[in-house]
Amino acid sequence: MPSCWKLIRWSLPNPEFYTLRYADGPQLYITEQTRSDIKNGTILRLAISPSRAARQLVDRIQSHSMEARLEAMKELAKLSADMTFATEFIHMDGLVVLTHLVESGTKLLSHYSEMLAFTLTAFLELMDHGIVSWDTVSITFVKQIAGYVSQPTVDVSILQRSLAILESMVLNSQTLYQKVAEEVTVGQLLSHLQVSNQEIQTYAIALINAFFLKSPEDKRQQEPLVNPLELPCTEMANTFAQKHLRSIILTHIIRGNRPIKTEMAHQLYVLQVLTFNLLEERMMTKMDPNDQAQRDIIFELRRIAFEAEAESHSLAGGGAEKRKAMYTKDYKMLGFTNHINPALDFTQTPPGMLALDNMLYLARCHQDTYVRIVLENSSREDKHECPFGRSAIELTKMLCEILQVGELPNEGRNDYHPMFFTHDRAFEELFAICIHLLNKTWKEMRATAEDFNKVMQVVREQITRALPSAPYSLDQFKGKLRSLNYSEILRLRQSERMSQDDFQSPPILELREKIQPEILELIRQQRLNRLCEGSSFRKVGNRRRPERFWFCRLALNHKMLHYGDLEDHAQGEVTLEALQEKIPVADIKAVVTGKDCPHMKEKGALKQNKEALELAFSILYDPDETLNFIAPNKYEYCIWTDGLNALLGKEMASELTRSDLDTLLSMEMKLRLLDLENIHIPETPPPVPREPSSYDFVYHYG
Repeated sequence: MPSCWKLIRWSLPNPEFYTLRYADGPQLYITEQTRSDIKNGTILRLAISPSRAARQLVDRIQSHSMEARLEAMKELAKLSADMTFATEFIHMDGLVVLTHLVESGTKLLSHYSEMLAFTLTAFLELMDHGIVSWDTVSITFVKQIAGYVSQPTVDVSILQRSLAILESMVLNSQTLYQKVAEEVTVGQLLSHLQVSNQEIQTYAIALINAFFLKSPEDKRQQEPLVNPLELPCTEMANTFAQKHLRSIILTHIIRGNRPIKTEMAHQLYVLQVLTFNLLEERMMTKMDPNDQAQRDIIFELRRIAFEAEAESHSLAGGGAEKRKAMYTKDYKMLGFTNHINPALDFTQTPPGMLALDNMLYLARCHQDTYVRIVLENSSREDKHECPFGRSAIELTKMLCEILQVGELPNEGRNDYHPMFFTHDRAFEELFAICIHLLNKTWKEMRATAEDFNKVMQVVREQITRALPSAPYSLDQFKGKLRSLNYSEILRLRQSERMSQDDFQSPPILELREKIQPEILELIRQQRLNRLCEGSSFRKVGNRRRPERFWFCRLALNHKMLHYGDLEDHAQGEVTLEALQEKIPVADIKAVVTGKDCPHMKEKGALKQNKEALELAFSILYDPDETLNFIAPNKYEYCIWTDGLNALLGKEMASELTRSDLDTLLSMEMKLRLLDLENIHIPETPPPVPREPSSYDFVYHYG
């Protein structure tokens, strides 16, 4: 323990038994490693050392008195979040004691659900520090925790902590994954999604996500399976699909009557990512040109698109060469790059076989759209046709990139899309919507084959602009895309270019610097005009007394500040004659804010009203007098501090001034640049021409 913390001055024996701890927030102990993190103004309190606290709690949680044990568990649940304490507690076999208490089940804890909840909280906090491996947890403990999840009448707090513990087991130990999978069923998890408690729903989805994340890939080669949760990821997804996981989430969570909290949104995002990651295998699978089953899919695409013609050709007969030529022609009309052997188009990964899956889904489930797109483009001139095959492959690749198929979920994201929970084949439906969009955009751009990449860039922009609106259905997503036609994309690009790219070029920055003083002067005049109108302020005093107000305003010549008490909160104009006191502006020495204000330094002022600290400011004037203010709101605070600083010739540094400056500068710049619309502004000024050899060309009058 550092010498500066010695407790001799307080005459406390055994100073090594004590330490310092934060008074507010997390109950974290101060150590030699963390003492440098203490900030000025932080309140600390004296506490017994972590080792002594751990020893006392180990003894107390084994007390014969249930009341004493309950109080010990409450304190343990708080302290277990601290790494220093957790290390001491675990080294004293405290974790073993907790495990035995849980394993004892009904003997000790059945009538004390509150105690069990705190016990499970402490256990989870202690394990989360990573001091002890999850592999050390016994099968008896796993069964006991899983038993709480399966009990229909278990206390909510116990159920929450049990689901959280099972999630950590699955995520941190492959051995425990199998043990938990043997004890927990799909039906139990789905039943917890249909309750009204969103916390329980969140923990249940988190456990489902954990099973998806840690599902063994080689389970097919192992012994026969007894629990659906032991299946490989794809088969597990099929099991959940059969149990209507998606529709349950849509009905009871997304379309429920409660707003989605942040943690629930994150878990839905994780589930969405993991669901799309099921497509990774197909996305990274190349087509085998010699596989007849795969080739039959291409034949199926041709048959659906040209069914009438195919039947007439089959009736007409013909040799192999004639059929080959006919197929080549059809594959060209389908928009494949390789007309002779289209299977070669699907050997690039990504998107691999996933592109072919999407095309077949479109042809079978949206046959009218598929046939219309193919025939419409095959009837155009060659240079204006939108190649369906190539477009479908590139679009599939693009959607995989946008939705980050194959990537792990990001811990900091919660941007799930409700529309993906409205359909069992959400990715294929998204493809069907976007291939129609691509064909529409192609026509709007009057594109040719050389414009293919440009069209794909516009389509990507349309999709990425529509997704952040988080439409609740695929139909809403279609509507959003309709509003983002090519003309709208051009308008948005132009608007953003004016506000970003062009505004960073040297000529524009130079113009901005010239305009800025004018705008600042405009803001300065506005602030002074507001001070001339005046404002009423609440008097600082005892909260139990009726609120009293006073008024302050600046003289029109900006030479005097007039102020005085009000009988009532002023609603209209207060004349200068009604204000008895005044301060010459020339006598003002400084304006101070926040903690520097004299009335904020008074004993008890901050304790009585902490929020006043952000709205407090004071005028210091000769000889040694002060005029103290507490603004009624943040806006008035900015107006008055800016105005007073402007009177003193100082910088107006409030958030309001920065906001007003940005807004007014942007508007003024756009107005001045209107005449230069669609005209390229060079990065450097044009060179000044050389002086002429003579000025004889000047015309002289007379």
